[in-house]
Amino acid sequence: MNRLEGKHAIVTGGGTGIGEAVALRLAQEGAAVAIFERRAELGAAVAQALNKAGYTARFHEVDVSQEDQVAAAVDAVVGEFGKIDILVNNAAITGSKEITHELPLEDWKQVFSVNVDGYFLCSKHVLRHMVAAHYGAIVNVSSVYGLIGNADIPSYHATKGAVTIMTKTDAVSYAPYGIRVNQVFPGTTLTQLVKDAGAMHPGGLDAYLADAKAKHPLCLGEPVDVANCVLFLASDEARFVTGAGLEVDGGYTAQ
Repeated sequence: MNRLEGKHAIVTGGGTGIGEAVALRLAQEGAAVAIFERRAELGAAVAQALNKAGYTARFHEVDVSQEDQVAAAVDAVVGEFGKIDILVNNAAITGSKEITHELPLEDWKQVFSVNVDGYFLCSKHVLRHMVAAHYGAIVNVSSVYGLIGNADIPSYHATKGAVTIMTKTDAVSYAPYGIRVNQVFPGTTLTQLVKDAGAMHPGGLDAYLADAKAKHPLCLGEPVDVANCVLFLASDEARFVTGAGLEVDGGYTAQ
């Protein structure tokens, strides 16, 4: 229960789904957690629940695609916590399902502004403090679609491919400063976002889940399954791990 004792973390998109589960697991292991979330009611509710449970959590309303908001929130976290040991880049949106020749450019740009620019901006402003401290761990939440292709949501898949290489580049660039940068590749994870998307499937949610299960030899994931892997990569147990990617996908990419 004390794997992160004395550590201070930022979790983006921490108001729901995987981000919420990550915030809880880091807090359970002793970290003080700052939740960055653009949906104020969700982020504030998670922080309130963590504090009520006896953990230390703060909420900051942040649109990660906006550099001024990111910079101000990071400075506020450092001002209160004194340091940032862990950054979990998780905030992301999915985008339109149209294939490339039908996809509006504005949709493409919007998804990149959150899923790529957001990861870049949060890393940029946190890394300034980690470099000064000569210590830190960043965990980027990618997707199995950062490793393989699929015939839908091209903007989302492209962003996750970008995150895959961004992670490796930063891992090499910041290793001399004692900073580790890793990533996880979740398969289908039963978040509310996935369930809502599944409900729009031609056959409804049950048909969507049946199709998803057929692609995952082990099972479908729960948010805590991803959070447990993020916890390991964020902890000093992974002190010799950087530039790595952990497939948390029930065997999807093993086929």
